Amino acid sequence: MNQSAKPYSSLQVAFLGGVIATTATFSAFGLAWCRSVRAALQDSPKAIVDQVWQLVDREYVDSSFNQQDWQAVRRRLLSKDYTSQEEAYTAIRKVLEGLNDPYTRFMDPKQYKSLTTQTSGEISGIGVRMEFDDTTRQLTIVEALDNSPAMRAGIEAGDEILAINGKPTREMNLEEASKLIRGKVGTILTLQVGRQGQRYFNVKLTRTTIEVPTVNYALREEGKRRVGYIRLREFSGHAAEQMRKAISELEAKQVDEFVLDLRGNPGGLLGASIEIAKMWLDDGDIVRTVDRKGGSKQTQANRTALTNKPLAILVDDKSASASEILTGALKDNKRAVVIGTKTFGKALVQSVHELVDGSGVAITIAHYYTPKGTDINHKGITPDIDLELTDSQRRQLDTNPNLLGTTKDPYYSRALRALSEYKFAQPLETNPSQQPIGAQTFNL
Repeated sequence: MNQSAKPYSSLQVAFLGGVIATTATFSAFGLAWCRSVRAALQDSPKAIVDQVWQLVDREYVDSSFNQQDWQAVRRRLLSKDYTSQEEAYTAIRKVLEGLNDPYTRFMDPKQYKSLTTQTSGEISGIGVRMEFDDTTRQLTIVEALDNSPAMRAGIEAGDEILAINGKPTREMNLEEASKLIRGKVGTILTLQVGRQGQRYFNVKLTRTTIEVPTVNYALREEGKRRVGYIRLREFSGHAAEQMRKAISELEAKQVDEFVLDLRGNPGGLLGASIEIAKMWLDDGDIVRTVDRKGGSKQTQANRTALTNKPLAILVDDKSASASEILTGALKDNKRAVVIGTKTFGKALVQSVHELVDGSGVAITIAHYYTPKGTDINHKGITPDIDLELTDSQRRQLDTNPNLLGTTKDPYYSRALRALSEYKFAQPLETNPSQQPIGAQTFNL
């Protein structure tokens, strides 16, 4: 990913996701602001206000700006004096509310940093997954990630974190612990670790950049059938390469079919969803986007599929945005059978911009449609097989996430049956001279 962290740098990346299921592209103000002007206005709250106005003026998908006189809005904004950044932020948020678009939104520096960290798929830390054990009331290691400082230091699943840099963790929640564990790359962190049958011990770890795993996969042997189960949590900057590895390794184990679990996946990078669609789909349309001027761009598969094995996709009402692009592409091309409940219903593309003071703004710039031309906005994708869980089944999965993708998971069990019954599109003959494409690059 060709990301640039410079103010006003062009970050053109399609993003669909996060908590509100945004589809966005990171872009920038460009050369309109020369370095000298930027330096002079860096501390001017009014500069941020005007920058946001200009970006919306240039890109917003509705050229009527929700029936507002956008030039009058600018005059009103610039006629005020802002005594602080917070006052400017309040004015920006109020103006954006006038667009009546929940996806066009302002982010303060902390919120913008959180978004870019999420989409990059990387964090600065030690490489552990933790949970709060309700029985012991203690933070417990679920997993030490491969090749991480934690794994190299010998930290194991089941270890308890008793203190972080000398601060006791008993009754500490996951968010508080994460803030203490994350930090600047190269800095040192000390954990006090408890292990069953041993005296507690201290471990010194050096924080490094950690690639967050968003893809989990396993071979499931169901009688004589070999099923490749893949769960994709979000479409981050590393999702495509992780998906490529999952498909390739499961193919090497000679699976007969695949189950792709997108339940609860809020979205992420548009480019990641397109590249992942190409791994499953050898030919056919993937998605069509339409901008404010009616300009249309159709994205298609390019005969680089990694497998043509039967595929079932699991979705729910929290499967959104990038998840819906991938699901819509494979469903419309009859490449997969979709099982679950109607998806979230988000078909708008945003452009995310870094502003001069480290804050950011997301602006809706386009609308997207599935290969059959379906507008899913506020409607969602209707599964081929509708499956509602009972309250008891939902509680069981919520309290026992390890049951996901097993025969005790009603979605997965239904997928096994559907894979035997569904009539899939016939795979195209593969060109043996054509190699799968490498990890996807974002145009920023």
